[in-house]
Amino acid sequence: MTKYFITGIGTGIGKTIISAIITEKLQADYWKPIQSGDLDYSDSKTIASLISNRTTVIHPEQYRLTQPLSPHLSARLDGLTIELENFKIPETKNSLIIEGAGGLMVPLNEKYLIIDLIKQLDVQVILISQHYLGSINHTLLSINLLKQYGIALKGIIFNGEENEESERYILQYTKAKKLGYVPSLDIIDKDAIKKMGNALLI
Repeated sequence: MTKYFITGIGTGIGKTIISAIITEKLQADYWKPIQSGDLDYSDSKTIASLISNRTTVIHPEQYRLTQPLSPHLSARLDGLTIELENFKIPETKNSLIIEGAGGLMVPLNEKYLIIDLIKQLDVQVILISQHYLGSINHTLLSINLLKQYGIALKGIIFNGEENEESERYILQYTKAKKLGYVPSLDIIDKDAIKKMGNALLI
């Protein structure tokens, strides 16, 4: 079955909401390998609250870190070291949505980054791009890095305020596929998540 790693051009740009939309659309399983921060309000719990189907299984995180910091530092403060070899894709016969932490260059430990984890898991990437001043640069850098690592890019989902010129430039320069656009949602609930899935080409 299909496995996608959801990553973004930065932090706080809508990866979890879009992960919920894709998980619901595909009725896929969901896995957040690393959770940093308030564990009572984890991304896995957010996904569970937003999906409607009864097929999805939410798999437990490999690392549950208590500080809202970069994983390498949060782990250190928790007395842990994140080891790349500890990550194993959950066993499932269903499609799987894997949500990353921050962007591609977020450090896991003193040697490895999120992109090294993606490379090890050997899955396609869906890149979330949000429009802001500098987002073209961040998007192109992210796609270039994926190419350097030989990681397959399924496509880009644009999120937030619409900017047709930024989208046009990014798509013509990278030749990446646009999988859809997700606007800022005034109300984020199960109905909205289900409705937005219809607009994505996945």
